[in-house]
Amino acid sequence: MVEFKFGKPPVEEAAEGISIECQRQLQPFIEEIVSAAVAAGWNQKDVLLALVELAWDLYEKRSADL
Repeated sequence: MVEFKFGKPPVEEAAEGISIECQRQLQPFIEEIVSAAVAAGWNQKDVLLALVELAWDLYEKRSADL
């Protein structure tokens, strides 16, 4: 199981700080997913786009719940 370690959210420039922290923790996993897909013959651009679409879908679903 993957473990993420987030502290308290940044107070100043919250959006930028959140983005930086998420990128720091998620980038290695995303790179690993993309590398595995490419090694299996998938198109890197398509895999990255699918991940963006997945993130956007999750955002939209969560926004509807708020």
